[in-house]
Amino acid sequence: MRVLLTGANGFIGAHLAAALIAAGHRLTGAVRDPAGFRRRFPEAAALAVDLNRDVSVEAWLKRLDGIDAVVNCAGVLQGARGQSIEAIHARAPRALFDACARRGVRRVVQISAISADPAAGTAYAVTKHAADTHLRTLDLDWVVLRPSLVYAAGSYGGTSLLRALAAMPWRIPVVGAGAQRFQPIHVADLARTVLACLESPVLVRRTLDPVGPETVTLAELLVALRAWLGFAPAPLLHVPLPVVRLACRVGDVLGAGPLRTTSLRQIEFGNAGDPAGFIAAVGFTPRRLGDALRDQPAQVQDRWHARLWPVRPLLSAALIVLWLVSGLVGLATPAERTAALLAPLGLPAILGALASLLDLGLALLIAIGRRPALVGALQLGVIVAYTIVLTVAQPALWLDPFGPLLKNLPILAAIGAWMAIAEER
Repeated sequence: MRVLLTGANGFIGAHLAAALIAAGHRLTGAVRDPAGFRRRFPEAAALAVDLNRDVSVEAWLKRLDGIDAVVNCAGVLQGARGQSIEAIHARAPRALFDACARRGVRRVVQISAISADPAAGTAYAVTKHAADTHLRTLDLDWVVLRPSLVYAAGSYGGTSLLRALAAMPWRIPVVGAGAQRFQPIHVADLARTVLACLESPVLVRRTLDPVGPETVTLAELLVALRAWLGFAPAPLLHVPLPVVRLACRVGDVLGAGPLRTTSLRQIEFGNAGDPAGFIAAVGFTPRRLGDALRDQPAQVQDRWHARLWPVRPLLSAALIVLWLVSGLVGLATPAERTAALLAPLGLPAILGALASLLDLGLALLIAIGRRPALVGALQLGVIVAYTIVLTVAQPALWLDPFGPLLKNLPILAAIGAWMAIAEER
């Protein structure tokens, strides 16, 4: 079967892509980065799509040539720079589904969420629900899958946050009482469900809630993840809901990270369902959380990631402060002092002001958060250049008890570490 998979480069999408290929299907990934997708899955084809813009039926018709089935796995928790949650969750999927109806691509699987209910009061839930509802009105062999929390050996976004919380030293922070309910399902069981929906003549025009066989609270989930990571047990730290809400509002303002108002509301709304109906429909029982964790023991890279994940934004903030203060101090330094430093090297005094503006530009680039490899290389180059100039001008600075030049060495290492962990995907 030739399958078009949207969101194929994402956390869940990549696992579905691997499962579809392993099952012998001919996969076409509909992604923003086709080259990156083909590097990961050389057996698959790739189409360049942008769900922010591909919101018309005409945008999808040609892309469906030769396609037998569509799986829509694209999604974002909430809009960000250059992203419209309304387009990604509702307008583009509706256009895709309508194009399937026009082209005769009857089999469509929509990956939604168990909390995609307008009562949750979030744009995420409303837009997901809108696409689900529209698909149900079409004369297609559709299936809407609404999984609970999906976990895997790796993590991304919310699952990375959960691992980071579980790995915190001394205490495990939980939201309020930690009684929020989940029925986690392993991504392999979700992939098995998708394959069944594509291949079974019975699983059509159904809305299924892929959930694990047991309900766990947030506190129990974090304790289980900590044990899986191999860290010693730690008591819970109950963070009051007003404090968590404040932190989420800060995340909303910054526009980054999974700690956002939407994620909190979705967690509070609930992520549990009835496993009996799902199990009866698909014909297998998903693995329990404990069994799945046991079957894939954590490795050192899992522990590193869990502990480094909260360090990444702190490191970014530290580098922003470094370059921002450096630039402002440089601009505030009297011109004659800068000239006295640069004149023996035959360099013009204006170079000091330009260097300060460069520092401010680097702070801005880090804050924007794009192309970290290039931004990191620029930082490394500037630090090395400053070090060479100051070494020639005042070599005694290397022996200064406050180490103004010696401190450049750990700064270079910090920038290298930032470059290594700056990419989210």
